[in-house]
Amino acid sequence: MDAIFDYLYRMEPREWFIVLCELAFIGAFVYMVLTFLEGTRGERLFRGIIFILLAGKVILNLVVERFDMARVSYLYNWFLIAILIIAVAAFQPEIRRALIRLGQARFLSGASQHLSRSVEEIINAVTTLAESKTGAIIVIEQQVGLGEFIETGERIDAKVTAELLRTIFYPGTPLHDMAVVIQGDRIVAARVQLPLAESGSFRGGQLGSRHRAAIGASSGSDAIVIVVSEETGIISVAVDGNLVRNVSEAQLRKRLTSAVVEATTLVDRRPEAELATVTTKKPKKA
Repeated sequence: MDAIFDYLYRMEPREWFIVLCELAFIGAFVYMVLTFLEGTRGERLFRGIIFILLAGKVILNLVVERFDMARVSYLYNWFLIAILIIAVAAFQPEIRRALIRLGQARFLSGASQHLSRSVEEIINAVTTLAESKTGAIIVIEQQVGLGEFIETGERIDAKVTAELLRTIFYPGTPLHDMAVVIQGDRIVAARVQLPLAESGSFRGGQLGSRHRAAIGASSGSDAIVIVVSEETGIISVAVDGNLVRNVSEAQLRKRLTSAVVEATTLVDRRPEAELATVTTKKPKKA
């Protein structure tokens, strides 16, 4: 400890500034990761790994290096490599979600263009289903495709209407179970099976299969998943693996409308030079 305090005492102002910048950068990175992982199983794993690394570094500096324990230091370096491999396997769902976000197309898709026409129909159907306490789960595709989910259900390819959605989820019909997937203004599939979130990956106590499926589907994509509870009639919305319970009609309309507005701002804007190249391009001579 004396050596550490002596080192800190001899540091110049410029070195102090560099250290503070490094600490701020590390703190911001850790905060961003914890914010991204908030409410998931990965948050607890990340906190555990950070604790192990900090404890190991402190022990390494205070004991191993002081007593010249070269073998322990060697084993610790291999331990860090093992931690890295374990982290990649443990954080697979979170890494997949992060890469999906980074790889989202930054242009206006056909689904986003037509989604605004379907918002009121979806809200009308959901509020009616909630009043009658009819269980339902509606998945609204955005930038990330949901083909892997659609293939598990029954293809429909019909225009989104409140009447059709209510009919699909009416108890006793062949398609009322599981989920409906919407692309733009089209219902593309019904009776779609969604992956269930693990019981330890969410907060708020026990959840039913519909709510767990909503969390699972939204964790691996940017889809908006609407759930109607058949027990209470409460409307819930899942986005990015987070479930918001007891959503009102106004809140649901605001959430869906903001999704449409956000999608419309992702229009691909080509550079002016590229536009000039396109407009000034001359046809080839015959």
